[in-house]
Amino acid sequence: MTTAWDSGVPPVYPRITVLGWLRVVLRALALIVVVFGGLLIKLLLRAVERPLCGANRPVTPYMTQWVCRIALRIIGLRHEVSGVPMTGRGAVVCNHASWLDIFVLNAAKRAYFVSKSEVARWPGIGWLARATGTVFIERDPARAREQTALFQKRLLAGHKLLFFPEGTSTDGRQVLPFKTTLFQSFFAPDLRDQIQVQPVTVVYHAPHGTDARFYGWWGDMDFGTHLIHTLAPARQGRVQVVFHPALRVSDMPDRKALALACEKAVRAGHQALLGRG
Repeated sequence: MTTAWDSGVPPVYPRITVLGWLRVVLRALALIVVVFGGLLIKLLLRAVERPLCGANRPVTPYMTQWVCRIALRIIGLRHEVSGVPMTGRGAVVCNHASWLDIFVLNAAKRAYFVSKSEVARWPGIGWLARATGTVFIERDPARAREQTALFQKRLLAGHKLLFFPEGTSTDGRQVLPFKTTLFQSFFAPDLRDQIQVQPVTVVYHAPHGTDARFYGWWGDMDFGTHLIHTLAPARQGRVQVVFHPALRVSDMPDRKALALACEKAVRAGHQALLGRG
């Protein structure tokens, strides 16, 4: 089981005013309507899409993207995207800083997340993850072949699978070493010559005057408390998403080389966006 990253030093949040609490309530209600209403419509569309298109999903991913873009507008988080998302078959790998990554990355690119199996059992979030086509995995070597077959099926169907190779979220101020295990799936004989992997960097910039780690969600931080503080500011910060050039799997000798190349691209982008480059 993956150990959650923890800085040992919790962030400091500003006190929430009466107006701040009002914003929390209004934004939360709007999110509930948009997210659950949008996903209900998506499920209805999927009921028609599945018998007609099978594994292909020509319509419903656009609904997910629309819902996530509206959600970011409700929160007030400015969303800046640069680089060119790849159009061919393949996977996306990204650093992981917050539960907000789900909205941020889906708003930028239609993709399907790969998540640990425990998430499927989380109240609310698990249902949302299943409804949006998330692939759940168990970090069990005995099931590696089964999961590779599942990845292969989804990737060859044209689904962009999105991985967080760090294996845990952080405060968003650094990039952890990428774990290489899941990269092995890309080297399956039927996949290696057909897919690419695109590194993506995500960096959050906190609201003016707040802790730089404001949007980070890590360790044993409570989701409800973090959500409240995220929704409270009158003026939110921003998030930057950078799509780096995609890497051909067939150009790499093994999973370790591919993971390292992706990590270097994500880390360099991260440092540049934080002004450390």
